Parts: sequence; C-alpha cells; structure tokens
Amino acid sequence: MVIAAIGQLCSTSSMSNNLALCKILVQNAVDAGAKALFLPEATDYIASNPTESVALARPMDRSPFVLGLRQAAKESSLAINVGIHVPAPGDKICNRSCWINENGEIESYYDKLHLFDYGSLKESNSVLAGKEITEPVETKLGRVGLMICFDLRFPEISLSLKRQNADIMTYPSAFTVPTGKAHWETLLRARAIETQAYVIAAAQIGPHNLKRTSYGHSMVVDPWGKVLLDMTGEGTNPEIGLVDIDLSYRETIKTEMPLLRRTDIYSTV
Repeated sequence: MVIAAIGQLCSTSSMSNNLALCKILVQNAVDAGAKALFLPEATDYIASNPTESVALARPMDRSPFVLGLRQAAKESSLAINVGIHVPAPGDKICNRSCWINENGEIESYYDKLHLFDYGSLKESNSVLAGKEITEPVETKLGRVGLMICFDLRFPEISLSLKRQNADIMTYPSAFTVPTGKAHWETLLRARAIETQAYVIAAAQIGPHNLKRTSYGHSMVVDPWGKVLLDMTGEGTNPEIGLVDIDLSYRETIKTEMPLLRRTDIYSTV
C-alpha cells in the first residue's frame, strides 16, 4: 500500500498566497509519509471575473506558482497533482490538471474537456475546452487518469481511462455548494463503481471572493464504491486527508466482479 495525501484549501486571486498555502500542505504530506499530494482545480488562483482570470494566467514555464510548486515537489521528493490555468488562443485560458513528479518535472497534463456553464457561472466565456483525453500517467501509486470537476458528469472519459488500465481517477474540483450537496458524493461513487478504480477528488472549500463559494468535501472512494475520506472542513483553513492506495485490493474487486462489456452490441468510447 502507498499513502496518498489530499489537499483542501480556499484559493483566492493571490497566487503568492495560494502557493504559500500549498507549501504548507506539501510539508504536511511529507510528514505523513505520503508519496503524492492531490490538490484542487484552480489551485493557482480563483478570480472574481473572467477578465481578471485571463489576465492572471501564465505559461507553465513562467508561472511563479507552478515553478514554486515544482521546486517544492523536487525538494520534498513528493509528486503533486494540481489544477492550474494557462493562456490559450483567442484571449482565453485552459483549465489544466498537471502532474508534477517527485523530481519536480511536469510529467503530464490534461485540459478540461467539459466546461461548466450553469447559472451565473459561464466557464466558456473565458476558458477554451480541451481536445483530447490524456493517457494515464505512471506513478508510485499506480496509473493515474487526469480529469477535472465538471468532467465528473460524463463517464465516457473515465471509462476510456479504465480501458487504458488507469488505477486511479482524479477529479480536482471547485464544486458549487448547491450542486455539491445534490450530486458530489453520488457522482464520485458512481465513477468508482463503474471503473473499479480509486477516485480521488481534491476540492476547493469556502468563499473565494464575494461572488463564489466552493463546497469542499474532498473525497476518496475505493474501487467498491466505499467512501474512504470525506473532508468536511472548517472555514477556509487548508488541510490534508490521508488514504492508503492498495492496488491488490483493486485487482480483487476486478476479479470477483468482472465487467465484461458487450461491445458486439454497442460501441466503445
């Protein structure tokens, strides 16, 4: 078994402050013996409007936040999965999940395919949707599949990653409070059950600004659909939760309940 740390925090528009909070979580994860730290969507910043969000975005090789987190990963020999923003064509940005390995190198990344246009939040106003599913990344915890937040409502991605032998499905998120209360746990458990994989969903929590508040409840679900971790949180204080990732247990679940798809009747994604 390998220990995974899940970080929960409340990002603001201050990247320097957000980086300082992440460094605290990195140290906490190292002290706990974790091999990887999973951070939420948009950990680098959450802006108050689309114009500010586009203005704050920096390329990965020039972002003080990303460079600082890469240094922290290298110094602590800790892999980090983190949600960030990068500039995109057309005065837009990409909503990206980045895998930084224990050497501080960006080993893989994924750009969010499904954008959140609900109520007053119109992600498509400033975000360019991704165009491909990223192959699972090999890590000390197993093969990790990268997704982001609203992708959770579309099982096609996780099923594709399952066929690519992903052991862990990640959904770094900043769920709204109403949708979180209604659907968060149900969706996460469903994705775990149908892929027979661990699901790790690090989440933003609390008020980021006057316009936006996130649900929290960072969660880990095992391949049988059991909730291993639910971080209810208190206010906006950053914290970590810890879980053991046991790939032999996943193999047992897959063996005892084989999910044999009738691809002679319906197509695969």
